[in-house]
Amino acid sequence: MAGKVKVIVLAGNGINCEYETAYACTLGGADIIDTVHINELLGGERSLEDYHLLCLPGGFLDGDDLGAAKACANRFRHATLAPSEERFWDALMRFIERKRLILGICNGFQLMAKLGLVPALGDRYGEQEVTLTFNDSGRFEDRWVHLKVNALSPCVFTKGLEKICLPVRHGEGKFITAAPAIAKELSEKGLACLHYTDERYREATMEYPDNPNGSEEGVAGICDETGRIFGLMPHPEAYLHRTHHPRWTREELPEEGAGAAIFRNAVKYIREHLL
Repeated sequence: MAGKVKVIVLAGNGINCEYETAYACTLGGADIIDTVHINELLGGERSLEDYHLLCLPGGFLDGDDLGAAKACANRFRHATLAPSEERFWDALMRFIERKRLILGICNGFQLMAKLGLVPALGDRYGEQEVTLTFNDSGRFEDRWVHLKVNALSPCVFTKGLEKICLPVRHGEGKFITAAPAIAKELSEKGLACLHYTDERYREATMEYPDNPNGSEEGVAGICDETGRIFGLMPHPEAYLHRTHHPRWTREELPEEGAGAAIFRNAVKYIREHLL
């Protein structure tokens, strides 16, 4: 449909945040949101060609077998689409080449990292350069965190934001890079666009529990060099209304939760650049 912002939200195989993510896209202003099972996509019943934004929600893909999202990353690298027998990876690369957007939240971020969709330095999509591994605390972390946005980042999703408070809930959220040179390049290019900080939103921190997992340089989210592909461990779809916040009865909060801005930015970009 011409002039319509169309979003595909993946579901199935352990994903468990698809409904919240789809609702967040609705709140963000998208016109058509299809929640699609992974097998529908790989089976050729749905095509990435029909959408502007691909959302990879949180959950526990394949029960985190082989490590969080690793099994699905292998599937996406090697699966072929029925009935064409085209590699799914090739369809995904075409989606990116057409300047479409991808958002990966928590488990979706883990999937993107292991697929090499972020940071994809030098447009080297498919080369894994970072990962998300077990929290330093040795346990599942379920808490609210304060996040500082990198103003120099090209990230489409965080444009205009300075700080944000969101919940995390993960056991493998520690961000690490494959080499110091990668960390340096992430910093220089502003691709580390979201950092854990304290309640005063000062500098990025390594201190627990403000940094709930021990991520290098306090990194909570990164994007590729285009800014159109973004992964983060905190859950923006879990803070869309003030009543989602744990202190909503004790603090004066805006009616709309801070997470909605990330989805509004995506829809705004699509309307301005892709329609």
